[in-house]
Amino acid sequence: MRQYFGRNERVDKLLETNIVALKNGGAEVIDITIPTFGKFGDAEFEVLLYEFKADLNKYLAGRGGNYKTLADLIKFNEANKTREMPYFGQDIFIKAEEKGDLETRAYRLALLQSKVMTQDQGIDFVMDKHKLTAIIAPSNAPPWLIDLVNGDSPTNYVGSSSLAAVSGYPNITVPAGFINELPIGISFFGRAFSEPVLIEIAYAFEQMTKARKTPKFLPTYQ
Repeated sequence: MRQYFGRNERVDKLLETNIVALKNGGAEVIDITIPTFGKFGDAEFEVLLYEFKADLNKYLAGRGGNYKTLADLIKFNEANKTREMPYFGQDIFIKAEEKGDLETRAYRLALLQSKVMTQDQGIDFVMDKHKLTAIIAPSNAPPWLIDLVNGDSPTNYVGSSSLAAVSGYPNITVPAGFINELPIGISFFGRAFSEPVLIEIAYAFEQMTKARKTPKFLPTYQ
């Protein structure tokens, strides 16, 4: 999936060697693009807010204790903000608390939109069009240091998990190699209930490349 390339030159170079390995192993590899790529983010975030509130409230109610709702947590954080929120606020908590329940029309429309764009017009569409067994993409780029002033700084961010996650379809990631001792993964994802074939492909890839290395647990890295 070429839409995940072009963001980090070193990741691209590593993934190109993985593509060669797949071809040498007998796979036919073609370049694809998904027409709805980058268009489902707003609907996905709307779904996240509704489901986050509903599921967290359910968990807290069953857990017991003094804090039974998301609203309780928001109040606690605000009352203890110098200790609980010394660097960042609780924006997602507040936005989620403003949402209704899972019968709300806005939620149901956002959920439908997310599924249509990632399933019917997304993964299923491109796999049917090109008769694919699986889709591959880089799983990640090297991580960056936490910036307590600006927050995340994903200048060269690469992350291919959203498409499969929003669709509800399986995605498996295995080691692809390393960049300056930092691990990089390759993702294999596909249509619903394709776990058996994805596991077969990922296992075969691991056996061909032997990309995994024993963690060194370095105290720091510059």
